[in-house]
Amino acid sequence: MAPNPPSRRQFLAAAAAAGLAGCLSDVTGSDGTPTDPPTSAYDPTVEQDEWPKYDEDWEAPTDSPLDYEYETEVLVENLDIPWDISFTGEDELFLTERTGTIRRFESGEVVDVVEPDEAIDAGSIDSPDEQTWWVEGGEGGLLGVAAHPDYPEPPLVYAYYTYMDGGAEKNKVSSFDASADDPSETVTTLVEDIPGESYHDGGRIAFGPEGHLWVTTGDGGTPENSQSTESLGGKVLRITAGGDPVEGNAEGGDARIFSLGHRNPQTITWLPDATPVVSEHGQTAQDEVSLISPGWNGGWPEHRTAEEYPGSDYNRPVAHTGANTSWAPSGGVFYTGDSVPGLQNRLLVGGLWSQRINVVTLSPPDGDLPPVGNGKRHDADWLDNDYVATSHHLFEDEFGRIRHVEQGPNGDLYFITCNRDGRAEGDFPKENDDRLVRVRQV
Repeated sequence: MAPNPPSRRQFLAAAAAAGLAGCLSDVTGSDGTPTDPPTSAYDPTVEQDEWPKYDEDWEAPTDSPLDYEYETEVLVENLDIPWDISFTGEDELFLTERTGTIRRFESGEVVDVVEPDEAIDAGSIDSPDEQTWWVEGGEGGLLGVAAHPDYPEPPLVYAYYTYMDGGAEKNKVSSFDASADDPSETVTTLVEDIPGESYHDGGRIAFGPEGHLWVTTGDGGTPENSQSTESLGGKVLRITAGGDPVEGNAEGGDARIFSLGHRNPQTITWLPDATPVVSEHGQTAQDEVSLISPGWNGGWPEHRTAEEYPGSDYNRPVAHTGANTSWAPSGGVFYTGDSVPGLQNRLLVGGLWSQRINVVTLSPPDGDLPPVGNGKRHDADWLDNDYVATSHHLFEDEFGRIRHVEQGPNGDLYFITCNRDGRAEGDFPKENDDRLVRVRQV
């Protein structure tokens, strides 16, 4: 097993001491002449009747998300490091716990559904006195979950989890029949041999607008994986519900690869026009939000900073936190519901180290922009110029580490915490952690 890398706190302290620059204003090529950042333009073939959220004419809000008041309601308590949720109905969802259990929440009740035999138990803690940066399973365990888009016909649920293979940690994606008497007997592997480690396991899965399954993978602790088109590490994969490659992915290499050059992506969601959006953990902060397309290459490990991107041929993020600010972005959703209008048409990303929900407004470059206030405008010349990103945040240190934010079928907004993983700041985990919480607007 590789040695534990320096903690994000240590990275930030070192970055602040070195006084690293946040961004550059001049974008030039190797010959010193100005260049434009590579575009992330992507034109999915999606129709309204295929994806209810589709809206090619969607508009970005011009006000601040901080102009509104929000209320929260705890729906479930005492979860064991939940990692992902997937709705199958207005009052039903599947939920993963990193300790190895997939559970179903229905009509206020939580029941265990399946424990994949191969999935490792990540371990957990019970009180702030037990804080440790590394629980037994590191960052692995039972991670992403996604119900089939036509659930319950078929009644298939998909999961991403860490398993052991010859003494090495790897990750895989499997499906199972949630209606079976013993769902564990129906587990079918779709993708295996995804690089794994005690860190950088990626793990988010979701069905996209065209009905395909998208999978985010980390570099598995080996940065070189991200640039190799023969490795599944440091990628976004796009496959059919049966595990086959999708036509129109990146050219060359493994046909399941949609984009590459990622470090540890854990959000995959879509703008209303079906453009895929990814957020990922950076190194020494440097967290990113990106709009991806087939063959998109984010440059990791060769490029990640404001000094390295300009003049390169790598695709650029639309938002970059800089060297001294960390969100530690986990799961998120581009919210289009009506229950929380102040957050409508904004990207909502859970924050781990930042212990908050990060709210990103993506505005057309020639449109009216929301006020910055206590937020940040991500408008450096070297960034992806398809949109101008403005970021704010909500609920900082109120719930601890927020692992994933999700939209329900009726437009409500939900998030889960992961304070029992040993990394929370303050007096977390609390006695009732971890929790599933619903957000509504006052």
